[in-house]
Amino acid sequence: MTEIAQDTFNALLKLDTPTVCNALEVVSPDRRAQGFNVRPFVCAHPALPPILGYARTVRIRSTHKPYRPQDSDGYYSYIAEGGPIPSIAIVQDIDEIPGYGALWGEVNTNVHYGLGCQGVVTNGSIRDIPDSQPKFQMLGGMINPSHAWINVLDWGMTVNVHGMEVSDGDLVHADMHGAVVIPSDAAAAVVEEAKKIIAREHIIISAAKEPGFNMEKLRAAWKGMAEIH
Repeated sequence: MTEIAQDTFNALLKLDTPTVCNALEVVSPDRRAQGFNVRPFVCAHPALPPILGYARTVRIRSTHKPYRPQDSDGYYSYIAEGGPIPSIAIVQDIDEIPGYGALWGEVNTNVHYGLGCQGVVTNGSIRDIPDSQPKFQMLGGMINPSHAWINVLDWGMTVNVHGMEVSDGDLVHADMHGAVVIPSDAAAAVVEEAKKIIAREHIIISAAKEPGFNMEKLRAAWKGMAEIH
């Protein structure tokens, strides 16, 4: 895992996740059709700003009683000390019915946030939405009232959550739209390309909002966009 410069980190936090994806298409063309979720999430706190962190990868299940006690100390130590901070928990529910029981609610959101984790991205379920840590973002596969036999199986491996493959320590950007993995060596280039994308979009959006907008003005806007490179 490679930590990125703090100024790059701060700049990425100012971008929404779709803009990050747009920039990645340019600076890392091989990432155009991979590295992001391809199924929708339930977003617990749509009004929260984007989150950015280094992945703590986890696997869970809840349909059957655990055959061994959960190593809670080991798990929470991994969240707290298993890599750079801030982190984001990327949690794959491996049950046949993902989300059968919820790991994420009032207690775990507060504990994880206190340990430097900014949020969770999971195909599993979430609950206790009104009472959860208000600064902790949850992107879940569903909302569920029960935790059933929820238990953490293991951590630190590559997981797949709604089509997004994530390895331990990957840099992940997420907001109400979903999540995407940013290759660390492309992070600075993403920031620079995003500036150009925003500038291009401003030209065409501003033109579209002006009275008398027509095809002639649209073509002029396209020309103006092409000059930003």
